[in-house]
Amino acid sequence: MSDIRLEVKNVSKSFGITKALDDVSFNISKGEIHALIGENGSGKSTLTNSLSGIYHKDYGSFILDGKEVDPSNQVEANNEGISIIVQELGTLDGLTVAENIFLGHEDSFVKMGIKNTSAMNRKANELLKKYGFDRIKASDMIDDYNFEDRKLVEIVKATYFDPKIVVIDETTTALSREGRDELYKHMKRIKAEGNTVIFISHDLPEVLTLSDTITVLRDGVYIDTVKSSEIDEDGLKKLMVGRDVTGAYYRADYDEEVSSEVVMKVENVSVPGLISNINFELHKGEILGFGGLSESGMHEIGKACFGASFDRTGSVTLADGTHINDIPTAIAHSIAYTSKDRDNESLIMNQSIRDNICLPSLDKLSNKAHMLSDKKLKTFADEYAKQMSTKMQSVDQFVSNLSGGNKQKVVLARWIGKDSDILLLDSPTRGIDIKVKQDIYQLMDKMRKSGKSIIMISEELAELIGMCDRIIIMKDGLISGELPRSRDMDENSLIAKMV
Repeated sequence: MSDIRLEVKNVSKSFGITKALDDVSFNISKGEIHALIGENGSGKSTLTNSLSGIYHKDYGSFILDGKEVDPSNQVEANNEGISIIVQELGTLDGLTVAENIFLGHEDSFVKMGIKNTSAMNRKANELLKKYGFDRIKASDMIDDYNFEDRKLVEIVKATYFDPKIVVIDETTTALSREGRDELYKHMKRIKAEGNTVIFISHDLPEVLTLSDTITVLRDGVYIDTVKSSEIDEDGLKKLMVGRDVTGAYYRADYDEEVSSEVVMKVENVSVPGLISNINFELHKGEILGFGGLSESGMHEIGKACFGASFDRTGSVTLADGTHINDIPTAIAHSIAYTSKDRDNESLIMNQSIRDNICLPSLDKLSNKAHMLSDKKLKTFADEYAKQMSTKMQSVDQFVSNLSGGNKQKVVLARWIGKDSDILLLDSPTRGIDIKVKQDIYQLMDKMRKSGKSIIMISEELAELIGMCDRIIIMKDGLISGELPRSRDMDENSLIAKMV
């Protein structure tokens, strides 16, 4: 009996003139965690979306346990034993938690044409309790839960029916440390039961630790499949990029003095239920980090400073005395903000790359008569999209058609183009490949040296340690500690103040 669970045979997929997958073939075994890696736009998500019925491939075949499968939607894929946890939000607003878990499979709770909602809720609560997520209630509207909790619901939705293959597409970047531990536990359970996980991640240490086998794609082409135990990070980087990745990664300085000039003062800022009595100062040319567990309140800091928080009290004041209480004032005073939830809060999905990059800079791009030139807009967007190495057909392409990492590049490109003086960056490298991460870190360092000020909010402790002049740790909506930049700082120094 064959150990092969899935045969990928000559799979190709194009979007317009862009060939996202070009004759890709490889095998995946039963009872393994099989990582799929590559730079942004390499074809990872296109391949797994084609397998799970989100896209329809142009050519080739998927052979599951000796039988060809070609699902036209996710419900058909589920029925074939294939499920996926997508990179972005995969739950639907306006439905309950239970309705999201059983979406497409409601027939199990219908008798004589009537849906038994109480039975559905009861079953969903049993599953949530089994998974250790019983603080999430089946009858609640999914809209009442934050991004991370909704990802936990997706874990239940994708795995409760014991599928043969579970695709996990960049899900760990959306989860806190505790959420990741929960996901890892279920990945290992799926493997132990003889089923298969296809795991997509840009976190190479995570890939090497969790996976048994790794397949590398580059520019839509199959490169190699290797055993995780027989390769290291540098070897993976070379396969992904096609050459050795060299040069500085994080900052190398430790003794530079930060300017005493304060560019933003935050006093007694509170948002009910999220953060309480937050006080700090941001200095000119400083990278100020915020770390903590996902529910610590740190993700609200950026919104509060950008004037985007609901029911915020306290004050956010700039050096010239301006109070930031709303988004237009923040943008007018050269403040930029990128949200962790890029699809819903940082991008206009059904607009072009050009429109998204140009939007904050329209005043700068218009003439004296407040007229806009298409040529000028396109040139501007093209410059900053290319500066971020965005893989695209052209700047006229819709953002919704980009990979997650390339969407993030568009988010950053719009604010680099705006040339903002204060940047509030929440999870700026989420879903970004290793080479572009390096580019972003070097860009942040260049901005810092030019006098721009950055607040960097991140659950990636290594990047906080590597990039920040100071790190403020949040816990339960409060500041629990502050650490200056130091050669001796390690992750344990931060974790001790988080828990």
